[in-house]
Amino acid sequence: MAQLRILSVSEQIAAHLKLEISQRRWTDLLPGRAALAKLYEVGITSMEQALRQLEREGILCSVGDGFGRRVADSSLMEDKKRLRIAILPYEESIRSPGIISNVQHALREAGHDAFFIRSTLINLEMDVKRVARLVAQTEADAWILCAGPRDITEWFSRQPVPALALFGRRRGVPIASVGPEKSAATVEATRRLLEFGHRRIVMLVRPDRRRPAPGTPERAFLRTLEEHGVPAEIPYHLPDWDDGKEGFQSRLQQLFQVTPPTALIVDELMLHVATLQFLARKRLLVPEDVSMVCMEADSAFDWCRPEIAQIEWSHLPVIRRVVKWANTIARGKRDRREVRVHASFLEGKSIGPVRN
Repeated sequence: MAQLRILSVSEQIAAHLKLEISQRRWTDLLPGRAALAKLYEVGITSMEQALRQLEREGILCSVGDGFGRRVADSSLMEDKKRLRIAILPYEESIRSPGIISNVQHALREAGHDAFFIRSTLINLEMDVKRVARLVAQTEADAWILCAGPRDITEWFSRQPVPALALFGRRRGVPIASVGPEKSAATVEATRRLLEFGHRRIVMLVRPDRRRPAPGTPERAFLRTLEEHGVPAEIPYHLPDWDDGKEGFQSRLQQLFQVTPPTALIVDELMLHVATLQFLARKRLLVPEDVSMVCMEADSAFDWCRPEIAQIEWSHLPVIRRVVKWANTIARGKRDRREVRVHASFLEGKSIGPVRN
């Protein structure tokens, strides 16, 4: 039985406006939010939230500050097909509430049937042939590949079915794609750690960020070390480990046996939490004994003290990009644009000087 979902006031307004746009009550410039709120007898705040939702879905677009919004040329619905969009996750946890589930919700709000595949890239062992069999057995009009390695991303780019690479090794591949551009923020974080006197800085990232070669942010990290006189050794500064909980814990044990790092740059929230727990078992404090930077921002960090140094980027442009891609191919058009979202380094208090 499907779970009942109660729409908020703004979601109800958005749904009503969407219906009226599809029925061509609105075909060009809409009245301002105050006039619309008065017309529909709702609050201005709820109306603004509804208008922003329709912007995210690509149904409305901004004319400019103070000039309101207009119906996007692509939003008059009769020429738009309802797509079945299969989402292939990297691992099980990606189905949990977060940006991917928000993408799924936004696609459904835009009129598409977006659904998660039961298998994951990890279950499929990152094997192109197994992914190909899965795609052949799945009824879908389009695919979203989440955090895919380069060989699988390239395979999707050669298929007749449209696909979008969400994160992963996508740069330079002729496929629709979107994700954060973290290189500059990674360089800034690395430089700050070097200023604090750190030399034994280790970056812990997923295997697909290292194999068959380091990704762009990882290369920027190694290059920054070299530029500051620290010989970058991939086995130490960018260690390899078998993906999964056991492989990660084993690598942490090995790192802290002989020449323990004084600073860690950790790829994502789950790895960051696992590392914090490992350090606590070792009775190591952050940042007194080990400085830490997380390459993903998360609202959970708002509750942490000391404040977590992190790399932050906005999810909203990513969601907009995915919805716009879906609406474009739903009208039979081609879209293979690569979109990069700016990321920033927030220093926080989880990094500090090397302890003498």
